[in-house]
Amino acid sequence: MNRPYVFCHMMCALDGKIMGGYMGTPQGRAAGDAFYDIAFGKEPFYHHQGWLSGRVTTDDNFTFYRKPDLDEDAPVVPAGDFIAQPDFGMFYVSVDPHGKLGWKSSTLRYVDTTAHVVEVLTERVGNAYRAFLRKLGISYIIAGETELDHGLALSKLKEEFNIETLMLGGGGVLNWSFLQAGMCDEISIVLAAAADGGPDTPPVFRAAEGISESKALGFTPKEAKAMDGGAVWLRYGVNR
Repeated sequence: MNRPYVFCHMMCALDGKIMGGYMGTPQGRAAGDAFYDIAFGKEPFYHHQGWLSGRVTTDDNFTFYRKPDLDEDAPVVPAGDFIAQPDFGMFYVSVDPHGKLGWKSSTLRYVDTTAHVVEVLTERVGNAYRAFLRKLGISYIIAGETELDHGLALSKLKEEFNIETLMLGGGGVLNWSFLQAGMCDEISIVLAAAADGGPDTPPVFRAAEGISESKALGFTPKEAKAMDGGAVWLRYGVNR
């Protein structure tokens, strides 16, 4: 399959949680800085052209649960994908199978990184939402009838946007689904020297009924490195 090299890059607490109060501790903030520098800093370890997250992660960080401004009477848009800015250089890819995210712009800013937004939709997303994205100049690709087709999404991201290396950035359900589909090549974890014991916060990986199985996978250690603030950076290859 002609697809990007995919690395899953996450920060988590000692109890494996990717969100929670631990992020506000000095150790959590130090781990967050390390996480950013590894993938987005001035001298990053990974040289990727985009990062991919799910709808909930996107709402938590960028769209903040706004409702999209839909025009149910919008003219019918052409079938298939909409590629607005194929040469932007850095892309934020959001998996939004049902078309729910309330974007305000075709670009976003993450610390000092600017990216063009690309939505991954399914065939079930209606004309009103597709017209909404087109009006904003947001690219979208169709990958799957009702649920995400991981392989098709990745192949289109490489072919349409020249993404050779892609960062997979959560949440846990999306991360695990890519692993279960055999579409993730490397795991990169920045482990903060902190925890908060939160009972309801999501972990790095989580199976979800109808999306992925809780089938065990093995990994091959590649590197372990001590970072500032007590954090540890762990890299693993994914066993096939």
